[in-house]
Amino acid sequence: MNIYVSNLSFAVQDEDLREFFTPYGEVSSARVVIDRDTNRSRGFGFVEMPDTACC
Repeated sequence: MNIYVSNLSFAVQDEDLREFFTPYGEVSSARVVIDRDTNRSRGFGFVEMPDTACC
């Protein structure tokens, strides 16, 4: 599942985002979106976690 995370501090980095979600399960990837022009966080990101639901 891909989770949209908003309202992040501009100081939050990818690894911080990963650590926030690790207590809730395995994190496949965590990415804070960076502005191309300013090279600064845009205040949101995405966390991807494996979907453990079975069919």
